[in-house]
Amino acid sequence: MVRTPLTPWERERGERFGALLREARGERSMVEVAAVAGVSAETLRKIETGRAPTPSFFTIAALAFALGLSLDELASACALPADGGHGEALTA
Repeated sequence: MVRTPLTPWERERGERFGALLREARGERSMVEVAAVAGVSAETLRKIETGRAPTPSFFTIAALAFALGLSLDELASACALPADGGHGEALTA
């Protein structure tokens, strides 16, 4: 199956999401947070660095739980700017 290339907005959103996860992780190790979330440390590393900018909903939910974040917090942090600068809706 061929995957459609990501738009610049999707890449930017993935980078913002990764930065939010890094900030929320704080001093905890990737291995610790990944274990609590039930994902591999490599998966978490790829998400945090923006190399996996579109993780599945269940991965996002598990990481939110492991980091004590609400899905609402994550969605608002990764939403379009108020001016709608990219002209695209937030998609999962």
